[in-house]
Amino acid sequence: MRHIIDLADLTDTEFSDLYKLTTNIIDRPEGYTDACRGKVLGSLFYEPSTRTNLSFSTAMMRLGGSVVGFSDPNSSSTAKGETLKDTISMVSSYADLIVMRNPREGAAKAASLYSSVPVINAGDGGHLHPTQTLTDMVTILRLRGSADHMKIGLCGDLKYGRTVHSLLHFLERYRDVQIYLIAPDALKLPSYMTSFLKTHNMPYCEVNSIDEALPELDVLYMTRIQRERFSTVKEYENLEGNYQLTAEKMKRAKKDMLVLHPLPRVDEISQDVDDDPRAVYFRQARFGMFGRMALLLTLSKLPFERAGHQPIGSAGIQCSNHKCITKTEPYLPLSGSVGNLCPYCDALLELKL
Repeated sequence: MRHIIDLADLTDTEFSDLYKLTTNIIDRPEGYTDACRGKVLGSLFYEPSTRTNLSFSTAMMRLGGSVVGFSDPNSSSTAKGETLKDTISMVSSYADLIVMRNPREGAAKAASLYSSVPVINAGDGGHLHPTQTLTDMVTILRLRGSADHMKIGLCGDLKYGRTVHSLLHFLERYRDVQIYLIAPDALKLPSYMTSFLKTHNMPYCEVNSIDEALPELDVLYMTRIQRERFSTVKEYENLEGNYQLTAEKMKRAKKDMLVLHPLPRVDEISQDVDDDPRAVYFRQARFGMFGRMALLLTLSKLPFERAGHQPIGSAGIQCSNHKCITKTEPYLPLSGSVGNLCPYCDALLELKL
């Protein structure tokens, strides 16, 4: 069984094949209109989504398949107290593939334990978002040719930004990637991610504003800074300009720099940037649909495999992350020792109280 929990789990060959299929679909979409006819996608969105939800649904329909599921957990048996295990067990009996977004970190990994069909992680809290990384990489490779020898700036909410975490995981496989982390102190990259960068010898520097890094960058990856992350409105307003991209600032950027954004945008990219040919975030969203078509088509060819038996609960340990899926689904198997990483969300394990 192949589940897509983290895009970095794909081998180089697997990703290369996936990217080639994506480019073929982009160049000749009419050749794939019946590629998934008769296949059903189970779409389970436990929190709001516009782009990812619509992108997956559109991708499946363009392949000739169909979509079932929910976009509001209150309209499902979850509202009655059904466990994630039972939901996944049932849906994998109906559908050929499952795509799931869940606010609990590690939820996609947990779902994969109980599914008889491939599970695709469409975002698990602030942890990972692999198909956004697929979208990002298709955009970079399609428009730049390579991700090697690249200076990339990641700007905005780097602490809770699952898109940033997934992208950094994947960029580890490329050569000479220099990373600029552009974020206020309250939203800096979490320690488990900076440890990942150090462990994998990925050079990075932390800067306090876009202006400092902009002239150096080949790619600028913008993300949304949410007001609610700050204790006061004034604190947010004092920082806002440092993390906002405008047409005036774009004058200092390289002529071929790419501006990416996972969207939705609020005010971190001003409207006057949209007409700049370097602003590719709307093209990026369309590339994402084609990338998801390639992923669905690839996974749809895998055989049905009944999920195996899983042990129940944990012995003497718990995850230190209060947002971890194990906090609401205590039956999930959890093994290891204090100081090890949680197999679901990558946070540290600690003694159970």
